[in-house]
Amino acid sequence: MPAKRIALIIAFRDFNDEEYLVPKQIFQSAGFEVFTASSHPGKAVGAYGCEAEVNILLNDLVVNQFQAIVFIGGSGSTKYLDDPSAHRLALEAALQGKVLAAICIAPGILAAAGVLNNKKVTVWSSAMDKSFIRILEKSGAKYLDKSVVSDGKIITASGPDAAQEFAQAIIDRLK
Repeated sequence: MPAKRIALIIAFRDFNDEEYLVPKQIFQSAGFEVFTASSHPGKAVGAYGCEAEVNILLNDLVVNQFQAIVFIGGSGSTKYLDDPSAHRLALEAALQGKVLAAICIAPGILAAAGVLNNKKVTVWSSAMDKSFIRILEKSGAKYLDKSVVSDGKIITASGPDAAQEFAQAIIDRLK
């Protein structure tokens, strides 16, 4: 049986610490090997100071070596909205039938990659900012105002408060 591996894709600067740390710990506790991928080598730094060693660059990540590809949110993840490498990873994961997940504003990356058409999803929003809901709907996704939404092998979550439920949904889908 191939190794149980999950790739967490984070921004090199300003990823959401909780959205990264909580799922990573849950995945490791469930016996998964967790790899941290980003756009640059070295130590990525979260919005609240968490340091994460980057194991693999986005350009070097081979989707078929992982059971799940997970995009972590935080303000820095907006850099991946127009990033061809991030789009390639999302598209390959969808085409290969991998679990593809995103939390906070990162579902916008999946929308930009074109993998959310007719999918039920959620994303971060606030009373003042509904821009990411519009990004999803423009891509053909069906937005649901929930903390975690699973549609087939695509799992999305609305933010750090949903990190634990998000990670558990991914593990449940991988079983």
